[in-house]
Amino acid sequence: MSNPSTPNLSGSSHGVEETSAVVKGRGRISRKFRALADAGELGLIAYITAGEPSLDASGRIVLAAAEAGADIIELGVPFSDPVADGPVIQRASERALRAGTTLAGVLGLVRNLRAHTDVPVVLFSYFNPILQMGLRTFAESAAEAGADGVLATDLTPEEADEYRATMQANGLDTIFLAAPTSTDQRLARIANASTGFLYLVSRTGVTGAREALPEGLPQLVRRIRKLTALPIAVGFGISLPSHVSVLGGIADAAVVGSALMAEVEGTASVDAAVSAVSARVRTLKNAARAGLSERSSSLNIPTGE
Repeated sequence: MSNPSTPNLSGSSHGVEETSAVVKGRGRISRKFRALADAGELGLIAYITAGEPSLDASGRIVLAAAEAGADIIELGVPFSDPVADGPVIQRASERALRAGTTLAGVLGLVRNLRAHTDVPVVLFSYFNPILQMGLRTFAESAAEAGADGVLATDLTPEEADEYRATMQANGLDTIFLAAPTSTDQRLARIANASTGFLYLVSRTGVTGAREALPEGLPQLVRRIRKLTALPIAVGFGISLPSHVSVLGGIADAAVVGSALMAEVEGTASVDAAVSAVSARVRTLKNAARAGLSERSSSLNIPTGE
């Protein structure tokens, strides 16, 4: 199912100096949010499960999503017990694991992607695979591969001191989840542990497409704005252009995952999956550009230089 217009990611990243990848990647997420704020534009973060249906196919899907307008890629590391994920991403993780996807393989995918795109990449993982590889080994390997940040979904700020120090020593942003049920004191702690952006879970429960955004979301975002100058990305349940349009007046980025992985699941070939994800991302990004927007160039976003 080859596509002559899509780069082959199965080989090595020829032409990219590995030693320069770490330096060039520092601050890539912050620079993206700075550019979005200057343009008054809502960011679109696309979640893709690595290894579904294969690592090479995931690479093609990521490149298509970036070309279609995704501002940041969340690359999901498949895990056997994805407790925060809904059925679509759970099934994607199960298939990726059956196909032999490992954390080392995902890092290899990031390295190969860097030969073709400069889009910021956040590794979205549960903590166990990172711990099994070893914090230092993982951080050094992820930075060398060209990753920009890490979101360990089940790691709390209270237990993350060594993790944060190790990631940030290697130029990797540490992104944490904030929930609607969190107190202001806890939200402040989560914000202080985060760099790059803050990931706000829009609702209680697991990931998955929903018909409407929670009524209390604007108030929740305003509450968090008082506690941090970081860009705020809203995820869990974001799937429709109308969601993205409304979020333009509330947040700094929308995170879309289950809707994209449903496109992959519902297609019969890699070529069809690439086309379907590209079309969905393009539609969502057009909504982000045309929708309500109150982005401010006064956001206190580090330049990363």
